[in-house]
Amino acid sequence: MNINEIKTEQFGVDRLNFHHLFYFWCVARSGHLSRTAKQLHVSQSALSAQIRQLEERLGQPLFEREGRRLKLTDTGHLVATYADSIFDLGAEMLGRLSGGSEGVTRLRVGSVATLSRNYQENWLSPLLTDPSVTLTLESGLLGGLLDRLQHHQLDVVLANEAVPADPEQPLHCQRLGSQPMSVVGRAEIWQGRQLNIPDGLHGVEMAVPGVRHAVRAQFDALCASAAVEPRIRAEVDDMAMLRLVARDSDWLTLLPEVVVQDELRSGRLVVVGVATELTENFYAITAPNRYRPRVLDELMARAVVTTTNSASRKM
Repeated sequence: MNINEIKTEQFGVDRLNFHHLFYFWCVARSGHLSRTAKQLHVSQSALSAQIRQLEERLGQPLFEREGRRLKLTDTGHLVATYADSIFDLGAEMLGRLSGGSEGVTRLRVGSVATLSRNYQENWLSPLLTDPSVTLTLESGLLGGLLDRLQHHQLDVVLANEAVPADPEQPLHCQRLGSQPMSVVGRAEIWQGRQLNIPDGLHGVEMAVPGVRHAVRAQFDALCASAAVEPRIRAEVDDMAMLRLVARDSDWLTLLPEVVVQDELRSGRLVVVGVATELTENFYAITAPNRYRPRVLDELMARAVVTTTNSASRKM
């Protein structure tokens, strides 16, 4: 198609003022009208008028007052997400044309508290040395993270449980990989010793994932079916804390090996047994029909889990 044949009416860009969008974007990032007006060297009334015109164009309010701050509405969150992409792409374009930086891509990742931080780092490792990517990493309960995903405040949520189908709030849940649960202990106590799982755990002092962890109910059922009763000394939801307990206590600990990959490689911890019946799955949850940064698509395409199984077996 000849460039002269393209009608701006086809895309509605003749009715969208990007100057207004930029002003909205700046206020959305700061949450303060007066502070943003000062930074942009415009009057507060002029800035307010620009945003009001954008709201009239879109037909929906973008902010609501919360004390002295401006809080984004649901529509405001959606528009802010698109504005992030628009202005990030603009910076990238200018960087490429000037021969300098190619611009910066922002990737916002949420992960449930019961997910291994080592797994999260392994999954994100291709981006950790990429100067064109800025990461925002959050952790919390799955429900809260999914709410932030639905409100365009996160690009992806990493979890160790799948999300049930909900036609009112459709989400895409991609399985990235899995890893069997292992029982590990301190090398000075357990080096060279092996236990059958679960039979060998009867009466053994253990630290295990808390009841919110997806695999905990499976572990309890496995022990019950074998009439095995470990002595549970600690129940820990947070994998980073469970890693410290495994490292610094005399108890055996049930967890995916990726959680203690560094301690296994150094020889501080050893694998005492593997519960092959128990598997932790890893998922990436996204909202469909939503703009996704290219780097996220590349990470999703890899769809592999980095494990320490082969490395730890050689220690």
